[in-house]
Amino acid sequence: MTTTSIKRRNFVVGSGSLVLLLAAPQLAYGATIVAVRVWPSSDYTRVTLESDTHLVARHFMIGDPHRIVIDIDGLELSPTLRDIVGKVQSDDPYIAGVRMGQNQPRVVRLVIDLKQAVAPQVFTLAPVAAYQHRLVFDLYPTVPPDPLLALIREREQAEKQAQAAMDDALGDFIGRMGPPDSQPPVAAAPPASAPPVPTPGPTAPVTRRAEVDPGTLKKIDRLVIVALDPGHGGEDPGAIGPSGLKEKDVVLQVARKLRDRINAEPNMRAMMTRDADFFVPLHQRVDKARRVQADLFISIHADAFITPKARGASVFALSERGATSTAARWIANKENAADLVGGVNIKHSDRHVMRALLDMSTTAQINDSLRIGHEVLGQIGRVGRLHKPRVEQAGFAVLKAPDVPSILVETAFISNPEEESKLRSATYQQELVDAMMKGIKQYFAKNPPLARNRQV
Repeated sequence: MTTTSIKRRNFVVGSGSLVLLLAAPQLAYGATIVAVRVWPSSDYTRVTLESDTHLVARHFMIGDPHRIVIDIDGLELSPTLRDIVGKVQSDDPYIAGVRMGQNQPRVVRLVIDLKQAVAPQVFTLAPVAAYQHRLVFDLYPTVPPDPLLALIREREQAEKQAQAAMDDALGDFIGRMGPPDSQPPVAAAPPASAPPVPTPGPTAPVTRRAEVDPGTLKKIDRLVIVALDPGHGGEDPGAIGPSGLKEKDVVLQVARKLRDRINAEPNMRAMMTRDADFFVPLHQRVDKARRVQADLFISIHADAFITPKARGASVFALSERGATSTAARWIANKENAADLVGGVNIKHSDRHVMRALLDMSTTAQINDSLRIGHEVLGQIGRVGRLHKPRVEQAGFAVLKAPDVPSILVETAFISNPEEESKLRSATYQQELVDAMMKGIKQYFAKNPPLARNRQV
């Protein structure tokens, strides 16, 4: 072999070694963290690590004090990963703080200090929508909160506050009037004479009051519970308008306003499937409504379509025989995909999914859903344009509670610039709430709720 050949071979070998050396760090630390997010709520706290490649993690729990230790392979510390420390809020119900370090050359260790014992769920999500690979930690309490008990306590607290305000007002009134002894005596009224006994005479015509729908006169003698379900949330933004308005934000605003209207009624109470920016799987939304024995379930959304020209509000109910239109089927498929974007632990939810498939809604439930849908749609049509003049039907997963009348309200097309602007308006939001409230009250006036005897 000539000297030139030897030099050429050494150059090639050396170049190959250089390539391997350059690639080695990329192989060792192949994952790059592109975002970290923390979603606190009273139900659970979610921690999400988003990366450009699949992450593998192991975790174990330590008590006294409670903490969860997570080792992530093929990762090195980075400024983006360290951002998670500052994303923990002081009022987070579950996380007290986060610490991290390079536990081994190719392993990052996260230590999440906890405020209480949790039952963690750790799982990964494949790329979907705008997200790359996600490693998710859902920190659930070991004893889940009882939504019905929370609703009762909330109502009792509101009643105590109302009574305290009434007592204060009465005290101020007595203070202005002075003590009872300072009031002038009141003369006793003379005894009333006995009324004369009427003598029989010709029968007089009976004067009748104007005819009134008897349904509006029936008093509801128990607490009526309305489950409000703001769509999407947390990892799932829902549809996004031309100027950046997120569906998950606007529907939460509308739901909160409707909750306040419902709670102002003496015999009604609202339960929200989420009251902050966090994700709730579809089956859990249905389960929450059933656990509080809701008399009505309303899922609130803001529609979107491939063209910005689409406009108008819609109301949907469940269908046993398929969608009533191609658009209804398209919207149902889009809403049913929320679990993929929001992120559901499939292994944990298998039994819930199977139960949802078996607990298909009854014909009676669908008929009741169409009745409330008709009332709400009629009122919404008074404040804005309707996309369709009738209640449509499709296979929405979130409407499958077999014993709760359920509707899905698409308040407007957020993909339409004009309607996005209206949805952003507090005035228009209030008009929508007023319309939905009128529809709800009309429905219950015509269909008074029965005594609760369901097993949930």
